[in-house]
This record gives sequence, structure tokens and C-alpha cells, in this order.
Amino acid sequence: MKVTDKDVAYVADLANLDLSSGERASMVRDLNSILEYIDKLNELDTSNVEPMAQVSDRCGIDRAKQGAERFSYATRDDIVEGLRKSLPQEVALENAPDTDGTFFRVPKVIER
Repeated sequence: MKVTDKDVAYVADLANLDLSSGERASMVRDLNSILEYIDKLNELDTSNVEPMAQVSDRCGIDRAKQGAERFSYATRDDIVEGLRKSLPQEVALENAPDTDGTFFRVPKVIER
């Protein structure tokens, strides 16, 4: 599958980007180059390659552990530290430049 100038213009419009014709041409060339490289990688026989949970090993971990247990150092329990009360709504809104009493009002920034 090749990326066309029409594809790049469509995605640029979705992302609200104003690309010049030169930038679009460069993007088409770069994206097609990436897709060609992926096609080249897809030609490789990976049937004997073990699936990986991580792409790199970390220093100081126990290599004897297997699977997710090996990387357990990177996780923690989802516990709120020092449980503190939320800011009262009135206090949060008191310095707002514009409010309806319940929510902040902000100006519209995207015009279509």
C-alpha cells in the first residue's frame, strides 16, 4: 500500500495542519519509505523467535525470574498517598476569569 498526496492532505486536515506542497511531498516520500522498510521486515522468518515482553533488559534485575515476574520492579500498587481532600468548588472558581458558578468558561479556540 502506497501513501498518496491525497492521503497526507486528508490526515493533515484531520490534525489541523497546514502543510505546504513541498512538506506534503516530503511526507509522502518519508511515509512510503517507512512502509517499504516494514515490507522488507515482513519478509524475515521469525517463526523461531520467542515473543518478548520487553525490548530490552534492565540492569539490576533477577534474570532467573520469568515473564511478568521478572519486571515486577516496574509496577506499584495504585494507592493514593497521604489521602487529601479535594479543593472545594467555590475556592477553585473564585479566581476564574469567567464562570457560570459551576464550571470554568473558556473561549472557543478552534474554528471550522
